[in-house]
Amino acid sequence: MADVVFVTGGARSGKSAFALKYAQSFEKRVFLATAEPFDHEMQDRIDRHRLERGEGFVTVEEPLYLDRAIGNLPSGIDVVLVDCLTVWAGNLMYRFESPGEKEIDRRIEALLDVLSKPPCNVILVSNEVGMGIVPENAMARKFRDIAGGVNQKVAALSSQAWLLCSGLPLRLK
Repeated sequence: MADVVFVTGGARSGKSAFALKYAQSFEKRVFLATAEPFDHEMQDRIDRHRLERGEGFVTVEEPLYLDRAIGNLPSGIDVVLVDCLTVWAGNLMYRFESPGEKEIDRRIEALLDVLSKPPCNVILVSNEVGMGIVPENAMARKFRDIAGGVNQKVAALSSQAWLLCSGLPLRLK
């Protein structure tokens, strides 16, 4: 049975580096990128991440439909590294947020469904968003709530969960 590994921590905590190192133990690797280059700063971050992971990954870019991207991986893939769920949550809010819209919940449930029977090992990176102050505006609070909910649900079904703090990993489960 394939493992689901959840890796979380604050910004610049070392979570992506930890996940990359963990994924290196597998032969056939896919990097599932959720970021979209909306501005120069984000494009620079994407470029840096590409350099950091090197040539050992096939890169798939999917900002919204993670369930489909994971479910449609070619057979023989050993691991897919999803980086990151927090950016994905922001993408969902940007694309699907409107009064009465339930597509965000559908996308989250679809991801959880594929993670319950993953086609290969899956490593998911996400920011821990619940350790700071309460955001001052409604949109930021909603984002925190969506991202925190995703983190809880993915961590609950994962076989391993890791928290990174100052580059140091702490195994949670």
